[in-house]
Amino acid sequence: MKETIHTDDAPAAVGAYSQATTDGDLVFTAGQIPLTTEGDLLDDAPIAVQTEQALDNLLAVLEEAGAGPEDVLKTTVFLADIDDFDEMNGTYAEYFDESPPARSAVQAGALPKGAGVEIEAVAVVE
Repeated sequence: MKETIHTDDAPAAVGAYSQATTDGDLVFTAGQIPLTTEGDLLDDAPIAVQTEQALDNLLAVLEEAGAGPEDVLKTTVFLADIDDFDEMNGTYAEYFDESPPARSAVQAGALPKGAGVEIEAVAVVE
């Protein structure tokens, strides 16, 4: 049965979606952008800072679901500009340094609220 996940340690959903959903075995997160829990959008920050905030949000949601970075099976990274890939990847690697998950990284036409990066994940829940 589907369960929705919510934590105050990540920004609230800005639309008609949940921060994550789970069936008890897998958790699927919504895309996380560089939005702080206070509502500050870091869209003018370097992509490394935006990536860090997006991943902090992602990990907060995963933690609420009972998962951590070691449980992530797959991520998808959406970039407003694919030329930001190397900078994003440097920060991303700090979060997934051992047994990194499978990942896709694509340039999107535009991201919510003008963000430079958005990251979603699928993880195992124990």
